[in-house]
Amino acid sequence: MQLPVKPSGLQSYQLVLYRRALHPELFSLKGRRLIRNGVCEFEAWIMPGAHVLRFNHGRFVASELVTDQESGLPTEGAVTTFLCAGERDFEHSFEDSGVRYLTTVQTETLSENLYNATYQEMVEFSEETEALTHEWDDPERGRCLSVLDVQRYGKEVHAQSFHLWSAGGLVLRTQTMFEHS
Repeated sequence: MQLPVKPSGLQSYQLVLYRRALHPELFSLKGRRLIRNGVCEFEAWIMPGAHVLRFNHGRFVASELVTDQESGLPTEGAVTTFLCAGERDFEHSFEDSGVRYLTTVQTETLSENLYNATYQEMVEFSEETEALTHEWDDPERGRCLSVLDVQRYGKEVHAQSFHLWSAGGLVLRTQTMFEHS
C-alpha cells in the first residue's frame, strides 16, 4: 500500500483524471461512500489530504484522483494530469460514452487566524451535510482536515472537496461534476 507523502507546498498537489477504475489498496482510505443512481454508480474515497472519485455509467468508468503523492501513481488510462496550484478549470467529454467531466480547482494559503476560522467552518459544514471527513493532527504541521461532500441529481453527480493543511495554511478546494446523456 502506498501512503500519502506530506505536501511540500502547493506544487506537490496534482489532479489526475483516469478512464479506468483505481484500486483501494493503493491508498490509505479513511472513508468511503457509494451512491447508485439508475444506471450510474459513484464512489468517493477520502484519504489524508487526498481523494478519489469513481464514476460508472454502464460499461464506462472514470476516476479523479487529487493527491500530493508524487510517485507510485498508476499511469495506465490517464487522460490528463495537472498541478493544483492557483485556480484552474478543466472539462473533458468522453464522446463514445456520453459522459462529460468538469472540475474547478482552487488553492489558497491563509494566515493562521483565517486558517483556524476556515477549519472550524469546514467542520461545521461537514456535520451539516454529513460529508465524508477525516481529521488528523500532524505533529509537525498541526490540525489537518479533508472533507468530501457529494450530491446526486438526475443525470449528474457533483462532488466538492476541501483539503486543509495547517502548515502554511494550505487550503485546496475542488468542485467536480460527472454528467451523462
